Amino acid sequence: MTEQRIGIIDIGSNSVRLVIYERTASGAHRVIDGSKRPARLSERIDDNGNLTQEALRELLGTLNHFRLICAHNRVGHIRAVATAAIRNAANRDEVLAAIQSESGIAIELLSGVDEATYGFLGMINAMDVQDGFLVDIGGGSTEVSLFQGRELVQSFSFPFGCVNLHRRFAAKGGMLTDEGLQALERYVAEAVAAVPWLTKYPSLPLIGVGGTARALGKVHQAAVKYPFTQTHNYPMTGLAVDNLFNELYRTPLDKRRKFPGLSKDRADVIVPGLAVMRLLYRTIKASHYRICGSGLRDGLFHDTRFPGRPKHQNPLAFSIQNLSALHPAVPQQHVMQVNRLALQLFDELHPSHLLANRERILLDAASSLFRIGGSIDYYEYAKHTFYLIVNSHLNGLSHREILMIGAIASYKSKNRVRQQLNDYKELLNETDFDTVYKLGTLLQLAAALDRSETQAIGRLEVEHAAGGQLLLRPVRFSGSLTLERQEVEELSSDFKKLWGTAPLLDETDYT
Repeated sequence: MTEQRIGIIDIGSNSVRLVIYERTASGAHRVIDGSKRPARLSERIDDNGNLTQEALRELLGTLNHFRLICAHNRVGHIRAVATAAIRNAANRDEVLAAIQSESGIAIELLSGVDEATYGFLGMINAMDVQDGFLVDIGGGSTEVSLFQGRELVQSFSFPFGCVNLHRRFAAKGGMLTDEGLQALERYVAEAVAAVPWLTKYPSLPLIGVGGTARALGKVHQAAVKYPFTQTHNYPMTGLAVDNLFNELYRTPLDKRRKFPGLSKDRADVIVPGLAVMRLLYRTIKASHYRICGSGLRDGLFHDTRFPGRPKHQNPLAFSIQNLSALHPAVPQQHVMQVNRLALQLFDELHPSHLLANRERILLDAASSLFRIGGSIDYYEYAKHTFYLIVNSHLNGLSHREILMIGAIASYKSKNRVRQQLNDYKELLNETDFDTVYKLGTLLQLAAALDRSETQAIGRLEVEHAAGGQLLLRPVRFSGSLTLERQEVEELSSDFKKLWGTAPLLDETDYT
């Protein structure tokens, strides 16, 4: 795509959403605007199966509003899709023609398989997971996909979602009675039983995408007072979801609208949505739940922006590159040099630390991002780096790992780390703190070796010498290394306390 801004419009069965993505001059992608309007299209089907004229008028009003937002943002390309509510409407051709003539927006009508495919693409580009079941419970349909080795293997679209199930089985007051819930579960179980491959791959995670899954994550995080604000990549046990479902189910609708973490417009449909999710969980004999914050709209973005190669092999590498590019003021050559030296030092010291490859990944990320806070303020760049890392999208990592990367990248001292991570301490253990101290100090040493920011050291040899010294010998370098030598000396004592060896920049016979 040559356009710098893309608008994605998703006409769902429960809500209509707009997201505007921008490609910056440095090649980064970011969301710059968005809007959401409740629609409940799956509830607004008449006895003949037609979407009502009132619902169509409201939808046209929403789309014209979105078109104005896109025009205001100088969007070069709008991609609009419709899912189950319009797909299943008897008058869908009339609806699509009306949208085209009244708003000028051409709508792609997605099949159930299309929905599953784009949902999978959005998820797989945002998570480091090899195998699992992907479940997207929308307003009017539910897509279930099996993926293995990060490839989509099977998918099926069921013609029910949280909105049309609520309409069909809820009592007049909007609550599900015991009889209504049992009838809903029988209906869903019968449909699920007709898809035999769902029972053949036990002990895989159930990855939930879409509004029902995100709402589940938010409500559970509010209930347990979870300290990290992201729901993306949030794990939950089967028991935790069962307990939460039972509490929501028993809570009267007026009180449920005030339930911590739950938006008012989802208060009635959350129970049928979770009923479907629990039944699928039991059917596939899943190991646990995991909430994914990226889905259909993200998949459509990747498909539009990267035609022919929308799937990224390494979600973390892609998001690190993107986050770096969002901060073009950062001295890139310096950061690349520090990253290279940090990883070399990690590998050279491996016999003495025996940290796992996962820790190397944390160091790689931290040493690639440690200067991004400088785009806000150089003097406090470490503090801003921590904030930006913890509040940005680093995909393919657990919440614990994101916090550790933020602390490693902004490392100053043990006390500073304790202070920084105090609000999140329940997500970390003492071993994690020790890892942060060691890798943070290692990153400090790598940064000291390019203190002049001139990339003077071309090649470095590392030798474990007698007397507990770590000799750092620049085999190929240019200019003076006076600054670097002084910085390494200042770090030497703290480094030795953590690593058991004192670094010394040794230029003997190499000048």
